[in-house]
Amino acid sequence: MKPIQKTSLADTTTDAIREEITAGRFAVGARLPNEASLSATLGVSRGTVREAVRVLASRGLLEVRQGSGTYVRSATDSLSTLDGTRRASLRDRFEARCALDVEAARLAAQRATPATIARLRALLAQRGSSDVGDRDGFVARDLAFHKEVIAASGNRAMVELFEFFSASIADTIRATTGGTLPEPDLAAHAAIVDAIESGAPDKAGDAVRRFMAPVLAFLDGEVAA
Repeated sequence: MKPIQKTSLADTTTDAIREEITAGRFAVGARLPNEASLSATLGVSRGTVREAVRVLASRGLLEVRQGSGTYVRSATDSLSTLDGTRRASLRDRFEARCALDVEAARLAAQRATPATIARLRALLAQRGSSDVGDRDGFVARDLAFHKEVIAASGNRAMVELFEFFSASIADTIRATTGGTLPEPDLAAHAAIVDAIESGAPDKAGDAVRRFMAPVLAFLDGEVAA
């Protein structure tokens, strides 16, 4: 590691440590040099090192263990990955969302309990329609419904994926409330719940595909044009 310029602060320190991690010089599972050592190596204050560690921990690269030290948790910068996802085309994001929702609905049809169905219907009732005037509130309520569909799958990895990409998923929801893209209505949402309640995985997956089809067809037309 090379000392960084005195004019650089936490951002440059963060980048320097992140580069060491992504290059494999600080391996996953390894303990980082202590704060004093990093401070001396990088030529910055211990406070600057502390702030860089905090940022990298929030991005999932580092884990601070009280009384033990700071360890490399991952070589993948979750914030960069999320930014990359949000830079993908709207069509690509809807396709990815559809893939996740279809499989979640299929699993939910096999695993959902009556209590699960009741929660889905309650969230759908709370969602209401997008003409209520509170666009951000509507997006949040719609997101909550779709999150519960993912949770109904009983698959923890799917739940974590949805949570990680929730900002991007919220963007896709918001895109259907602006009057340009066709918005899946309450009936299309209710059809997903009905299909899950039926216990038929294929029926549940098809309900999600029908839900997404008008939006994807519209976006296909835009690309073709």
